[in-house]
Amino acid sequence: MSEVDDELRCDRLTRFWTRWGLVVGAAILIGLAAFGGYLYWQHRQHQAAGVDGEQLQSAYDALAQNDTKTADAKLKTLAGSNVDAYRALAEFTQADILLQRDDLKGAAARFAAIAGDNSLAQPFRDLALVRQTMAEYDTMKPQAVVARLGTLAVPGNAWFGSAGEMVAVAYLRMNKRAEAGRLFGQIASDKDVPDTLRQRAVQMAGVLGVDAVGQSEDTKTQ
Repeated sequence: MSEVDDELRCDRLTRFWTRWGLVVGAAILIGLAAFGGYLYWQHRQHQAAGVDGEQLQSAYDALAQNDTKTADAKLKTLAGSNVDAYRALAEFTQADILLQRDDLKGAAARFAAIAGDNSLAQPFRDLALVRQTMAEYDTMKPQAVVARLGTLAVPGNAWFGSAGEMVAVAYLRMNKRAEAGRLFGQIASDKDVPDTLRQRAVQMAGVLGVDAVGQSEDTKTQ
């Protein structure tokens, strides 16, 4: 009986491999090829990131030497990088160069493109929106500033200081002194906000009759 069972198993295996051997083999080869391709892709990505890092540093070195022509050429190439972080940094630098040239419209357009790039991480996009608003601030209606930056001008947001200050000034332009004073007070009491910005907020809060120290206590209890 044991010999019969062995013969049956052998016969079944023979028929299985006769019928499906090529399919199984092909599937294994495809899987190995895909895995090998993935490893190669990762290797190429690391190589590309290293090259992009060197290009970005070269662009910064050129800017330090006031060689904007060389920097522009390198940044233009990096702006098409497949590595999101390097692409974003290149585009931010391009926009900053335009700001230095007093090309506010061109810089705002560049920042707007970064803010609208869904492939980038949200902090990059939020920063670009803040910088875009800075470039356009003098030509914007205060209502538009509040509408654009309202969700960023809240305690705890990474860009609360810069966004909050612009929104607070927009409130003043709208003659909403209470809202402006409260926002300046929140900025003044936020230890994560840069010192220079906090100092301005303390001064503005005081002018508007808001106790920045008292506001700090209110913020802690919220």
